[in-house]
Amino acid sequence: MTQTNRKPFVGGNWKMNTDAAAASSLIDAVIGSLNTDSVDVAVYPPFVYLREIAAKASGANILVGAQDCWHEGNGAFTGEISTDMLKDCSVSTVLTGHSERRHVIGESDELVNLKTKAAIAAGLIAVLCVGETLDQRDDGQTDAVNETQIRAGLAGVSKESLGLVVIAYEPVWAIGTGKTATPEDAQNAHRTIRELIASMYDQQASDAMRIIYGGSMKPGNASELMAMPDIDGGLIGGAALKAADFHAIIDAGVSQTA
Repeated sequence: MTQTNRKPFVGGNWKMNTDAAAASSLIDAVIGSLNTDSVDVAVYPPFVYLREIAAKASGANILVGAQDCWHEGNGAFTGEISTDMLKDCSVSTVLTGHSERRHVIGESDELVNLKTKAAIAAGLIAVLCVGETLDQRDDGQTDAVNETQIRAGLAGVSKESLGLVVIAYEPVWAIGTGKTATPEDAQNAHRTIRELIASMYDQQASDAMRIIYGGSMKPGNASELMAMPDIDGGLIGGAALKAADFHAIIDAGVSQTA
């Protein structure tokens, strides 16, 4: 285990992929080869398969998560899904502020904050995603963008609630582009985020906060990335759709706990 006893977190975001048969086969393969309790492992299937995936995962050492949520309990919000509905499907974690929700769908920092607080209030683990675009990176704005998104995302969140928060740093320019931040680049961003949490809360909160990397982590770079002192796991996209690749990344997390 790391010196601060942060348990690695590896989440597989299936995005808008799989059909019913493929989702069922994928979760079977993931569960069938899963043999660790030293890493928190989560999968985030499409909404329509959550109940089936949760049923298959029941009794397995795996968390089932949703890719998004709405911040109101119920009402006239056509197409949205509440945290109560997610819990009714045995969901225990939810992504908030994923780069595709921010940059494709157009979610604001304020909306991400409402969703994050709703997830926490429901007792769900909120994986708060932050990160810069290529233009912002080229302008030297990486740390400023991360700070803005984290301060906004955690506005009104108490230190006592931070145990239900994981921060995922996902440089937008490195997602699905074939580009990957070097381990040193990723570590620098993670360290700065950890320092920010210390300034917003205190050192204890900073030491306990799990900060995971979401910029195209793959079997070939997972060990090197997770060996960095402030990288506590990964939010996995494409590699999560192949059980063998996903398990290789989980194994990289396990190796950091030895």
